[in-house]
Amino acid sequence: MQPLLVQQSTWAVALFAIAIGLSVALFAWIVTHRVAKIPAEDRQYKDSPPLGFRLVWFLIHWISYFIEPFLPEKKCANSAIRLRKAGLDYSLTPAQFIAGCIVFGFFLAALASWALSALGFPGDDEGTPIVRYLQVSAVAALCGYAYPYIWLRDVLLRRKSELLKSIPFYLDIITLCVEAGLNMQGAMGQAVAKGPKGVLREEFQRVLRDIRAGKARADSLRSMAERLAEPNITSFITAVIQAEKMGMNLGPVLRVQADQRRSERFLRAEKLAMEAPVKMLFPLIAFIFPCTFIVLFFPIAMKFMNSGL
Repeated sequence: MQPLLVQQSTWAVALFAIAIGLSVALFAWIVTHRVAKIPAEDRQYKDSPPLGFRLVWFLIHWISYFIEPFLPEKKCANSAIRLRKAGLDYSLTPAQFIAGCIVFGFFLAALASWALSALGFPGDDEGTPIVRYLQVSAVAALCGYAYPYIWLRDVLLRRKSELLKSIPFYLDIITLCVEAGLNMQGAMGQAVAKGPKGVLREEFQRVLRDIRAGKARADSLRSMAERLAEPNITSFITAVIQAEKMGMNLGPVLRVQADQRRSERFLRAEKLAMEAPVKMLFPLIAFIFPCTFIVLFFPIAMKFMNSGL
């Protein structure tokens, strides 16, 4: 009787193992079949993705293909606007950016779980470690999902600061070239050739590329204003387009724009200089003053304690 039971249990274990193996094989076949249907991305006319996205690009491409039909149009439109302002509209699509957020969330959650396992986090006998793993993984996943948005915000702020610093210099170059006899397109070409690397140089290169592709110069400049969404650039482009429509000389118009942008730059510098004392007030009160009081009053307190008072 006992050998029969052993034989039956062996057959049951074997059937269970076969069932698990078939399930895993079926799941792997379904995944590979679905992945094989994903079309290859044509990036011939696109820029390279950022480094963090490039490291896990195959996962981002696969996930973006499946989630793109389910993304809300409003969310995609907002992401597209932010990517365009950051100069990444030829590097990432809204679906790829959101897929990157998902991948980073899963990666950080897995990393947090591995760190807890490696550290041997203690717990009681009621399953608290599992709950703790889930809590830490959930928080890590949220942080990983939010990190690309924080990175994109920093990119936007850095581009805006760089743009505001370089506007007067490029306007001076364009003004000198126009006053020397070049047209607007030639002046922008000289500004791209002689100007420093940065956001504005890339945007002028893109404008020249659009013009060479057959797009009207006014439309190319308007597209640049929409991409940057900066009032200073919009004012400059509007003045240039209006002057060309009215047949005015571009030299005085550009000279006024350059002087105005330079004055605004000095005003921004003065504003930041006036804000510095206010921003230093909290560190002074929270960190420097207590240390100063400790250094001053510690000898006095010790003298009173030694004197018996």
